[in-house]
Amino acid sequence: MPSFPKYFHQFAEDRSNPDTQAAVGVKSGSQYPDIRAETRPTVNTATAAYWLSRQQQTLRGWACHEDGPIRPRRINCRLAWSVDDIRRILGVA
Repeated sequence: MPSFPKYFHQFAEDRSNPDTQAAVGVKSGSQYPDIRAETRPTVNTATAAYWLSRQQQTLRGWACHEDGPIRPRRINCRLAWSVDDIRRILGVA
């Protein structure tokens, strides 16, 4: 399995590129903010999945089995994914 920082680096660089958007299934006018501009300490599963180019169910599996590259916090029975952990995986400062 390739390392996550190397594998995801290509997606973290520029999501405004139409070729990149087509490759990861991003629709124009996306509701997700750029990870570099995010100010919240945690995000929901949908946002984390978008940034990591994974399905939401994949992240839920990581949380359930505790075997993914990051683990969420559980807040009021909801999953909260650390923005700092996601940035570390993507190699974004």
